[in-house]
Amino acid sequence: MKRILVLCTGNSCRSQMAEGWLRHFAKDKAEVYSAGIETHGVNPKAIQFMKEAGIDISRHTSNHINEYKQIDFDYIITVCDHAKENCPYFPANAKRFHHNFSDPSKVKGSEEEIANAFRATRDEIRDYSKKFIEENIK
Repeated sequence: MKRILVLCTGNSCRSQMAEGWLRHFAKDKAEVYSAGIETHGVNPKAIQFMKEAGIDISRHTSNHINEYKQIDFDYIITVCDHAKENCPYFPANAKRFHHNFSDPSKVKGSEEEIANAFRATRDEIRDYSKKFIEENIK
């Protein structure tokens, strides 16, 4: 079974969404984890907008990358430039992927504007995750 780590700065929003989508598309063909170079707690709006799309991430936890140093990952996906640039050395023979998704938690504006930002990022991560699983997990 393949092991995938999704890495972001705070393991709060984008990496949590990606973990949810990757698990959904991989089904039982991969173990999916997410972590941050810091931990900020799971963003309640990430939970809300993933649930809106039928994915429950309410039981996810915000984890630090050091918690997974003993796991031999097959793939590491960074979902923000900050994590890619500031990730400490991670001893893994994993194939690395990177996609900088916009951070909806940084959007200021009306509730509608914030909701639209979360939905846009959620859907972009969904599309990326689906393609990643189709191309890498057989």
